[in-house]
Amino acid sequence: MWYSGRDTGLTEIWSRKQHLAYGMGLGIMLVDDVYPGFPGDMRNPSAYPFPIQYDIARGIGFDELIFERDKSACVEPVIASARRLQDLGCRAVAAECGYFAYFQRTVADALDVPVFMSSLLQAPLARAVVGAHRTVGLMVAFRDHLTGGHLEAVGIAPDDHAGYPVTGIVESGHCPTLVRLYNEPDPAKRHAEYAVVEREVVTLATEFRDQHPSMGALVLECGAVQPFARAVQRHLDLPVFSWGTLLDYAYGVVAHRDYFGHV
Repeated sequence: MWYSGRDTGLTEIWSRKQHLAYGMGLGIMLVDDVYPGFPGDMRNPSAYPFPIQYDIARGIGFDELIFERDKSACVEPVIASARRLQDLGCRAVAAECGYFAYFQRTVADALDVPVFMSSLLQAPLARAVVGAHRTVGLMVAFRDHLTGGHLEAVGIAPDDHAGYPVTGIVESGHCPTLVRLYNEPDPAKRHAEYAVVEREVVTLATEFRDQHPSMGALVLECGAVQPFARAVQRHLDLPVFSWGTLLDYAYGVVAHRDYFGHV
């Protein structure tokens, strides 16, 4: 856990506006679909060292979130889910799929707590720390469905899109296990082996890096790829920004740790 002892600065309790529960951490909005996740996946909280509360964006499956060009019907359910998490007492709200980036500004404007709708929010930071002479690769689920609207919502200016090459997990052909996991029509039959998925993801990441020798960092959009971020980093020897790094940062922002040491 983040804290090794009691916070001695906490000497009293009081009701906070719109908070029904206390000591909360991050609220994560889930897509309204069924699939399993390894530890580290956004819908598997067991690997994270802080409290996580979930809510489902009712009626918003991957078809509505990713493939529908007109996303206006998603706005109300997405905001409603974010508000339920806020009202429970979550100190910040995130979402499990990077394509929720499309609603970053809309949800942030509607809430009173910080909003982290996509791991792609880290892309401008990654570019800043590696330098403008390096590119930042974006590994996403569907390259063909990542639009300028998604990129601009996370702070990537239209004239800077070239600095962020994109590869698609589906379009690459390297990750058939993940593709089958999501495309299997019967949720009860959705299954994947860790070692197989890791090998596929590392293969794709390696090819992507080799295609872009000036790549200085990699951002993983897909929450299902998060469990393999360390394996990717071992093979690429590059900075890797993921949902895990974003959630660690988000929690640190809203529940800053204390420091224990010596001089």
